[in-house]
Formats: sequence, C-alpha cells, structure tokens
Amino acid sequence: MDKGFEQLVSWQRARKLNKEIHRLTSGSSFSWDFALQDQIRRASISVSSNIAEGFGRKSKKEFIYFLNVAKASCYEVKSQLYLAIDANYITAKDFEKTYAICEEISKTIYGLIQHLKNKN
Repeated sequence: MDKGFEQLVSWQRARKLNKEIHRLTSGSSFSWDFALQDQIRRASISVSSNIAEGFGRKSKKEFIYFLNVAKASCYEVKSQLYLAIDANYITAKDFEKTYAICEEISKTIYGLIQHLKNKN
C-alpha cells in the first residue's frame, strides 16, 4: 500500500464511514428512497475523496481547502442520518454508530488542519 493519503487517520476513518454507509443503504428500507440513498452515499464518498484529492495537490493551502470540503461533507452525512432515522430506514444503534464515526472524522480533520496551519 502506498504511504500517501492512505496513512492519514482521517482518510482511514472516512473509508470506514463509506463501508458503513454502503451497508446501511443496501438494506431494503432505502430501496424506496433512492434519492436519499444516493445522496448519503455521495456525501460519504466525498469525505474520503476530498481528503485524498487535497493530499494529492501538494500545496498546504489547497490541502486545507479540500480538508474543509471533506469536513463539510461529513456534516452533510450527519444531517442525512437524521433523515434516515426519522424515516425509520435505520435503527437508533446504527444512527449512533455512524454518527460517532462522523464525529471522529471531523475531529481528526480539524486536528490535521490545525497541524498544517502551524507547520512552517
């Protein structure tokens, strides 16, 4: 495995989020709501993709920009999780688990942004 973006804890957790969202949205509950299924999957994918893309830009300023986009996408997933639980597409346990993954990602992205800002 490459020692690039894959080494970032935030990307590793975003990959975990992608797997969890795919698992949750593959169930029959989501089959009736293709729009939400598609949107939450896209938002989840956006988190990991923007972390990777920012890393690949090789500019600290651009990397921070893409990390902020990834963090915003994580918040989008959180909002969509509320829609999913309100529509009874997911259980409270699945909501809590997936929301917690989003929280972890947001915190690690924030930490990475602060590290980059303080780095000479």
